[in-house]
Amino acid sequence: MPRQRRADEAGATYHAWNCGNGRQTLFHKPDDYEAFIRVLGEGLARYPVSLFSFTLMPSHWHLVLRPAETGGMGRLLRWVTATHTLRHHAQHDQMGEGHLYQARFKSFPVADDDHFLVVCRYVERNPLRAGLVRRSEAWQYGSLWRWLQKAEPEPRLLSPWPIARTPGWVERVNQPLTEQELAAVRTSVQRGRPFGPEAWVQEVATRTGLRHTLRSRGRPRKSAK
Repeated sequence: MPRQRRADEAGATYHAWNCGNGRQTLFHKPDDYEAFIRVLGEGLARYPVSLFSFTLMPSHWHLVLRPAETGGMGRLLRWVTATHTLRHHAQHDQMGEGHLYQARFKSFPVADDDHFLVVCRYVERNPLRAGLVRRSEAWQYGSLWRWLQKAEPEPRLLSPWPIARTPGWVERVNQPLTEQELAAVRTSVQRGRPFGPEAWVQEVATRTGLRHTLRSRGRPRKSAK
């Protein structure tokens, strides 16, 4: 079966994510998280991509980013996942023991308006939603903690946002998304559907070959005879 098309346009914003093969744990201890952060930093130095928000979770990761060149997101994340896999197996003495990731990364386009803020809240709130911390900013393996430091720790990963944060951003992240917001983000996660105002969604889906993401999953209805 051919792979479905994935948008990767210069200057567009995307939410990208990947998870361990069979949902296996990617990060067992602090050293594992730090090793991935180093790989990510090396990748961002190699490829012209801006990283706005991210969170590393035990079995998966989320990134909100923008490639400066068409195809740049794919080049960055293929290098990151391949390099991370090699180093992870070497570090854990697992050379030749199979895939670390379940598949290639998934993504969807995000509009640079309030929808961008919703996606960043979703990403930065992940550790709190999973019960890993009591406050989102306490999770050291994500962008919210990094933004709050006087100087971003090395390697420096983060770029200025395309729009301003909502006032009281930390408190906003610690508040649950509405049911409507969460359902909309999850639909985009599951289908790869562009996330933004409806007219924008239709235009982006048509231009980038993502019309299939707008249809409900399941078999098409048979026409009545």
